[in-house]
Amino acid sequence: MSTRIGIMGYGNLGRGVECAIKQNDDMELAAVFTRRDPSTVSVLTDTAAVCHVDDVMAWKDKIDVMILCGGSATDLPEQTKLYAKDFNVIDSFDTHARIPEHFGNVDAVAKANSHVAIISVGWDPGMFSLNRLYGNAILPEGCDYTFWGKGVSQGHSDAIRRIDGVKNAKQYTIPIDAALEAVRSGSNPEFTTRQKHTRECFVVLEEGADAAKVEEEIKTMPNYFADYDTTVHFISEDELLANHSGIPHGGFVLRSGVTGWNKEHNHLIEYSLKLDSNPEFTSSVLIAYARAAHRLQKEGQSGCKTVFDIAPAYLSAKSGEELRATML
Repeated sequence: MSTRIGIMGYGNLGRGVECAIKQNDDMELAAVFTRRDPSTVSVLTDTAAVCHVDDVMAWKDKIDVMILCGGSATDLPEQTKLYAKDFNVIDSFDTHARIPEHFGNVDAVAKANSHVAIISVGWDPGMFSLNRLYGNAILPEGCDYTFWGKGVSQGHSDAIRRIDGVKNAKQYTIPIDAALEAVRSGSNPEFTTRQKHTRECFVVLEEGADAAKVEEEIKTMPNYFADYDTTVHFISEDELLANHSGIPHGGFVLRSGVTGWNKEHNHLIEYSLKLDSNPEFTSSVLIAYARAAHRLQKEGQSGCKTVFDIAPAYLSAKSGEELRATML
């Protein structure tokens, strides 16, 4: 029997979830929920309903897992705990410092209503988190390193677009090769923020804007650019659309550690991602965890979970017998 999926929010992530469902034969898209006028939203799945968010309760018994595709800043802190009352839910909440708080809020609601909620699903947090955990468990004496990019940072791009005089912009986070190679050498280096990543900005100015002023404001922006070596390129709107319309991303998680009675042997664990589409890859991870949430609830489990709590077999459409025969 297929897992019936609801999508809450139909932006880049919601469209990615719809595409991921198409690639999973045990999934079906039941409905898309939007804050816009549903008549103005066109989806790719002919059999899926498009509904206003205000009508979500009419679908309480017609959806097995609701995938929440809002933003972490304001949407998910409220939406996940709200919808966990009536649905099994998955979100991609990625404000790392607030995950414990978010977990506690969602856990109370999900347990009280016998639903499963899995939060902070994606690649970081998500797949990178798992690899950090595995590395620490296997090599307890060692150092962790995470590098992001090369890829588009949507939050940093948005911060540039909010500057007066900026019409449009894209910002790339780029790992510094020398830093990566130092980690791979096993020397366990210590880095400042500036030594790990650079930032490259492609900016379209409004007519008459002061380029020097905009560049200075970007490079000195606290929490975003001030701690990094940042390069700013001013380009035309046509060039931005032609060369920077995608949303690629990726990165590396490394654990460098030692074993042996006298710590005489060095080891390096490295996990990397190179993504053409950040939202589509994130969506594919969300779908795998939606499968797990449905299975867990059918087993009678409830409450909030993270990727740390889900056994890998729950993510796969294959049976235990198939997994043991083909992947173990």
